[in-house]
Amino acid sequence: MKNQINLAIQVLPRSSTKGTYELVDVAIELIQKSGLKYRVCPFETVIEGYYDEVMKLVKDIHEAVYAAGAEEMITNIKIQTRYNQDVFIDDKMNKYE
Repeated sequence: MKNQINLAIQVLPRSSTKGTYELVDVAIELIQKSGLKYRVCPFETVIEGYYDEVMKLVKDIHEAVYAAGAEEMITNIKIQTRYNQDVFIDDKMNKYE
């Protein structure tokens, strides 16, 4: 895919030694450091970028959250793409700000 996409990710980690929010913060920190545009929302985080870089970030998030102490994780992902056209977070959100 050659165009920018939006990916919404909800990470639901489980651990007997770490708190859920503590592990979710690991995922959000990785997103923040990725250099990709993103928006943290109460139930998910939306990331904007090219397909391959966004999917690599999803893999990196899984590895980092497990390394931080998660024993199990459910990850819900939604992807929006358009044929030969970019998808931008701002196109959907500007009218609400």
